[in-house]
Amino acid sequence: MALADRTSSALVQQVEALRAAYGKVQRDSPFLTIAICILPDHLHAVWQLPADDADFSSRWSKIKSGFSRVLPVTARTASKLAKREKGIWQRRFWEHQIRDESDLQRHVDYIHFNPVKHGLVQRVADWPYSSFHRYVRAGQLERDWAGCSDRVAGYGEPG
Repeated sequence: MALADRTSSALVQQVEALRAAYGKVQRDSPFLTIAICILPDHLHAVWQLPADDADFSSRWSKIKSGFSRVLPVTARTASKLAKREKGIWQRRFWEHQIRDESDLQRHVDYIHFNPVKHGLVQRVADWPYSSFHRYVRAGQLERDWAGCSDRVAGYGEPG
């Protein structure tokens, strides 16, 4: 999920508003967040939805809408006005169905490594807006997971 203005840092500047919108949608339309990382201009998440429920789109739409309500209105195109959009978010998002445990692991690793990939921090543990810290508390990852030397090995786009 990405902001329309990729130079913006609204997601981390307004992280509490984003968390509130996310939490409300999660309570109203339950889903499990397996991994998440919020960056200044975009976020990545892996969700598990309830059985027989594949409605990612309405959940993301509600999160985007709830978050957008707290931000000031900016200049908008006629198309955005007609669709009642503030122009804060890109209209589309990338969705991927996890195929197996290996695919899940690649995506979780990619999400957790993303702040390093974008040059925001040197170590994954230094980025505060990530489920990485939950994984460390649960003993699933070490605090020094993917240290700087792992940049050479790279955590590119998941397969």
